[in-house]
Amino acid sequence: MQEKPRLAGDGVVWLLVLAELLTFGILFSSFAVARWREPAVFAHGQAALSLHTGALNTLLLVAASWAAVRAVKAFEADRGETGARWLLVALAGAVGFLVVKSHEFAGKIAAGFDWATDAFTLLYTLLTGFHFLHVVVGAIVFAVLWFKARAGTYGRSNHMAPASGAVFWHMVDLLWMVLFPLVYVIR
Repeated sequence: MQEKPRLAGDGVVWLLVLAELLTFGILFSSFAVARWREPAVFAHGQAALSLHTGALNTLLLVAASWAAVRAVKAFEADRGETGARWLLVALAGAVGFLVVKSHEFAGKIAAGFDWATDAFTLLYTLLTGFHFLHVVVGAIVFAVLWFKARAGTYGRSNHMAPASGAVFWHMVDLLWMVLFPLVYVIR
């Protein structure tokens, strides 16, 4: 008997993803409207952002997503040790993002960046700060999953938690795929 196709992960994680996408959708819309109303303020603010660090963070997030998928596939094939290694790669991508973004934030603080000077700085802070917190949560999830995977918890019959973690991470990745062009690229 053929198994019916279903969404990866637990239903609760999909409700969380929907709520987060709606929240970010409001923030993205606010950013777009504010940029339309104050183009000079946004042009000045965006000129101070580094496309290189944004692109590097994009690569780190995509690499972590790829590693998360590889981990889930390994657990589905009952290759727990391989799955654990892929989770560690995903964790490294998340931590790499946090290091690069922290460096960007620290540079802004050192340069006297005021987080609420104008509409651009306020929305930049809200969007990137909120996304940063989601990456922190994703990194913690990967760390917990990795720890449990090393103990042999996951396999063919038990891979819902890694699949749910991967779904959450893909949402974090997707949000950045909108945030990066909207905030860093489109002028």
